[in-house]
Amino acid sequence: MGGAEKGEEKKADEVDAVELVADVGVLKQVLDGRWMTVRDRARAFDLDEYDPPAYELSTEEHRARVLLRLKELAASGLPQIGFPEASGGQNDVGGGMVAIEMMGYRDLSLMVKAGVQWGLFGGAITALGTEQHHARYLRPAIDLELLGCFAMTESGHGSDVQALRTTATYLPDTQEFEVDTLDPTARKEYIGNAARDGRLAVVFAQLITAQGEHGVHALMVPIRDELGQPTPGVTIADAGRKAGLNGVDNGRLSFDHVRVPRTALLDRYGHVAADGSYTSPIDSPNRRFFTMLGTLVRGRVSVAGAALSATKLAQTIAVRRALQRRQFDRPGGEGEVVLLDYQSHQRRLLPDLATTYALNFAQEELTGTLHDLWTADGERDEHAQRELEARAAGLKAIATWHATGTIQACREACGGAGYMAENVLPQLKADTDVFTTFEGDNTVLLQLVGKGLLTGYRQEFEDLDTIGTVRFVAENAVGVAIERTAARNVIQRLTAGRRAGDGHLRDRAWHLTMLEDREKHLVETLAARLRVRSKQLDDPFRVFNTTQAHLLTAARAHVDRTVLEAFLAAIDRCPDPETTALLDKLCDLYVLSLLERDRGWYLEHNRMTDRRAKDITRAVDELCFALRPHVATLVDAFAIPGEWITAPIAQGDSIS
Repeated sequence: MGGAEKGEEKKADEVDAVELVADVGVLKQVLDGRWMTVRDRARAFDLDEYDPPAYELSTEEHRARVLLRLKELAASGLPQIGFPEASGGQNDVGGGMVAIEMMGYRDLSLMVKAGVQWGLFGGAITALGTEQHHARYLRPAIDLELLGCFAMTESGHGSDVQALRTTATYLPDTQEFEVDTLDPTARKEYIGNAARDGRLAVVFAQLITAQGEHGVHALMVPIRDELGQPTPGVTIADAGRKAGLNGVDNGRLSFDHVRVPRTALLDRYGHVAADGSYTSPIDSPNRRFFTMLGTLVRGRVSVAGAALSATKLAQTIAVRRALQRRQFDRPGGEGEVVLLDYQSHQRRLLPDLATTYALNFAQEELTGTLHDLWTADGERDEHAQRELEARAAGLKAIATWHATGTIQACREACGGAGYMAENVLPQLKADTDVFTTFEGDNTVLLQLVGKGLLTGYRQEFEDLDTIGTVRFVAENAVGVAIERTAARNVIQRLTAGRRAGDGHLRDRAWHLTMLEDREKHLVETLAARLRVRSKQLDDPFRVFNTTQAHLLTAARAHVDRTVLEAFLAAIDRCPDPETTALLDKLCDLYVLSLLERDRGWYLEHNRMTDRRAKDITRAVDELCFALRPHVATLVDAFAIPGEWITAPIAQGDSIS
């Protein structure tokens, strides 16, 4: 804490002492990562007569245009990448997710509709169905001959999926399920593809047989006939205009004793025989439920990736504007000052840009982990799956919050021009706003992360609801073990030889220590508080409710640390020394911005002195100044095709 404070009067590590000439091609390679080929293929995909979303389009015009684009995307072969080879795919799970994620640069309505069709509808059939379902439905779904819906969320139950009210009751006399919306709270809500284009829905409902209730399962339910009319017993309503994403036809679905055959049940994890007897390879109802939901984790990963794509587009527009726009004269008649030369403007844009890089590397690492886990031979590692689900939840929350805040900052940084529809930023803001609450409300997702930390992703993780977690912690010792990501070897090397002396502001081992210490302290004190509260209060809900803010802070600290590790792993694999040095500075800015953001906590807990807190703020300023000459290179490395950047304020020659 105090080792190098005496020498911090000078610039942190003399950040501006060496002029770097980073290679934008190498930066792109590091950013694109493992699926660089898929990303380049997506960049080369061209929509006929492409024009960006426009506010003046009617809802119907917008939906029709997005459906046309969806058909062009299907014809490109990109969506097929992630599906099994037997169904015409390439079994490249990660590549399929990246292909959809890349549409976040282009048209977010297209990205979301593609995500519904291939990620959710097709993904549910793949993950929850058996061979008969794959043979019947997958190829038509992949090729867009069959448009579908993912009908999970209800008016009364969003995040609490386990309490859904729609029922599917088995009738052994006819070997059918009867799907029913019991009351208005059970109406399926916000369902993509439902209002206009979907013909078949994967409906999540409480499965009931003569043996009793078996929890939430998924069934294939036709909602429209060949002429596009609602099938008997199905009521379809249009959700109407939204703040954004109006090219997606969100609707509402209700079912009045709708009959579907027994084979409509996606029965990989729960099978109903002709006589109504129920069997499952997973005995525990809770574990069975979480296993089924775990197979759908790809949606959260894809949303995080698309949010980052939209953020990169916004940052490219704002940076190009900041490199062209001049305002107020310099003293001495040297002309007006470029916006990005102002420290306040650097502060607006550069820490967020560093965070985008960090989250990009964490997203790439998470996608790789998911791909490896899901394509490995043999039985899937349950502990690894639980940890993956928690990491996906945490990264989705942080990436989408980052998108919301950063796109707003970019809008403001562009002044009145950023408010004009032609400059795209208002549309990006409107289209990404819902990302913080769909595919899981961010606050609820961070609670999932916190539960994983408290239980160590053990067997109990899937069997415990929030109240069960409180009881588990009250009855068991909770030890905090730092679970390393793919950066394990990098971390060992960094901690073995510190870069700039004990406690230096740019000492990477010190950065890691600070983030790890915060995470450990927050988790340990959270567990202690839960134990104390459990003795004081009889109601486990009250125990949880009084510690909820603490749990969310601990979860955020965990995500921050794992994101830093992903950044370090990316730096380690960079093949060019000068590009590595630039990434190293950008990483410094990322982690010091985190420490600056949380300096109140570090000061309160005696992890940092007042002097050190001030030194960190000064170092952030200096790093922004040192990185300013490289900002154009940093956004150019996103490699967004020029024709995709339609904002007039992002055109023309930049001032380097």
